[in-house]
Amino acid sequence: MSRSYEMYVSVTGFDPKRKEDIENAANLEWNFPDWDHYKGEITATGQSNLCGGETEEEFAKRLQVAIVKANGKPCKVDVTATCLEDLPCDTYNFDEEDCKDIFPKKKGKKK
Repeated sequence: MSRSYEMYVSVTGFDPKRKEDIENAANLEWNFPDWDHYKGEITATGQSNLCGGETEEEFAKRLQVAIVKANGKPCKVDVTATCLEDLPCDTYNFDEEDCKDIFPKKKGKKK
């Protein structure tokens, strides 16, 4: 069974000469369509599926290993996993009674 996820990855403390290698290695592990670069940090977000019973933590470790190997030395890797099939949600219901303050009653016209 597979589950739909959005993964966000942030990499800092990497060798700037290996930035493209890091991105390519990460893209082999997950579908990260676009990468952002800002002040020594590279980040990406992508959606795909975890399959074969792999957990979020197992995936994060696999991605971290691929990125560190591509960097050729240790670097900081943060992974945020969001399951898209079980997102929290809140429902807000309003009926006519809840609208009474929006349209205050008008005072009757004097003749």
